[in-house]
Amino acid sequence: MKAILPIALLLALAGCSNKAPAPQAAATSQRTATPWDGMKKDEQRAKDVQKLVDDQAKQQQKALEQAEQ
Repeated sequence: MKAILPIALLLALAGCSNKAPAPQAAATSQRTATPWDGMKKDEQRAKDVQKLVDDQAKQQQKALEQAEQ
């Protein structure tokens, strides 16, 4: 039991050596696709379509109001 503590401390010190960390791969600089990317694109497309429909509805409402006058 007494030998476990010094061994654990030795391993902890060895893990904290002054070595520089290994360089990360260049692929990490590129954005990785996630499963939610497609859903975000669909959501943005739906927002764009809704905006277009709302704009057309406003134009039709204006045209109706002008026709009534």
